[in-house]
Amino acid sequence: MVDQKMNTQVFPLTAVNQSTKSCEESATSQSDQDLQRKKRIKWAIYIVAFLVFQILVITAFSLTVMRFKNPKVRLGEFTVQNLTAGTQTSPSFDMNIAAQVKIKNTNFGPYKYDSTNATFVYRGLTVGKATIPKGKAGMLSTKKVSVTVNVNSDALPNTSSLGSDFNGGVLTLNSHAKLNGKVTLMLVMKKKKSPEMNCTMTINLSTKAVQALNCK
Repeated sequence: MVDQKMNTQVFPLTAVNQSTKSCEESATSQSDQDLQRKKRIKWAIYIVAFLVFQILVITAFSLTVMRFKNPKVRLGEFTVQNLTAGTQTSPSFDMNIAAQVKIKNTNFGPYKYDSTNATFVYRGLTVGKATIPKGKAGMLSTKKVSVTVNVNSDALPNTSSLGSDFNGGVLTLNSHAKLNGKVTLMLVMKKKKSPEMNCTMTINLSTKAVQALNCK
């Protein structure tokens, strides 16, 4: 009995503790590595999302702010003053037109334009001319220019077609203008833009008022 107890192998307690501690350190190290890997994945997702967002912002910026758009020129308020009209047998007309020219600039920068003329035409012949002075339309705004022009039939070589219009009680005129200028973006980027105005107006000879106004 004594021999059996003497032959029983006893393991040192220190070795067991070291083995347990090694396992715990290994598990802790693995946990730290997993945590670091998750953090790297999270940061990678953030970076990719940020880059995608930046690309979308730059694309939207290029398609809107950095895009040169053609301004629009139109006739706005339009009134006929002092209209003198002849008869069907002796047709003629003489009137003053007070009009408002609208220059709409949809760019993210100013549009500067040179002085130009707005012509009023009857059946292809110029019957009046107004000057649109040199100016500037601010970004995303509409410049309004008031003009007054005398329109008369003195330049018409014959009045046969005018007589038929008088028979219908209306007078149809066309107005055309072309602006030459530059749009400036970001203070340094410039591009030439030449918008045109083409309007058709119908004047009622009996009421001496504008019956219709259409611009393209």
